[in-house]
Amino acid sequence: MIQSFFIITLSFVLWAVIHSWLADFRLKARFRQRWGDALFRWYRLGYNFFAALSFVPVYLAYSLLPDKVLWQPGPLATWLMLGIQAVGLVGLTVAVFATDVGVYTGLAQLRPSYNPDAPPEPMRLSGLYCLVRHPIYFFSLFIVWFAAPVTVNRMVIATLFTLYFYYGGKHEELGLREEFGVQYDRYRQHVPMLVPRPGRKRCPEVLP
Repeated sequence: MIQSFFIITLSFVLWAVIHSWLADFRLKARFRQRWGDALFRWYRLGYNFFAALSFVPVYLAYSLLPDKVLWQPGPLATWLMLGIQAVGLVGLTVAVFATDVGVYTGLAQLRPSYNPDAPPEPMRLSGLYCLVRHPIYFFSLFIVWFAAPVTVNRMVIATLFTLYFYYGGKHEELGLREEFGVQYDRYRQHVPMLVPRPGRKRCPEVLP
């Protein structure tokens, strides 16, 4: 079990470091300067493809290495956990489609009309993005933490994802701060990062 823990953790950390490094806005700027716009158009799509492919070793370690069941929930608890996962999946889908899906996947960048130098549009925030700053990460936690049965490997991978969502989100916000400036600072002051908080101001009251 100790060996499984270290292999899963090491493979995940390696994936997370590379994933965050490739998402860094400074690296993307250097890539564009070095290789030009023709190749830069493919960066986001290639990044997503590589992120999925490079996660395969993590998944294999999590799935195939020795594991131990910590809790086998009964039928009622299992259905409850599946329900929470379903809420997470719905929330995750809504959060993804609240973004520009074309840009998010990298397909929009391949259009002939795409202009990487176009000024960013003002932040338009509504729905789940007024609940937390990273709803994609927030609802993903529902999925990773409520899988049944509860095993050691699942607890390890859920903990690693939680840490990655927090620290990866912090890293991601460096680029968002670079893009949106003081507007994003106001957003950060009033909308929590991962955990919703009651009594917070709604987005229209936060942003000009």
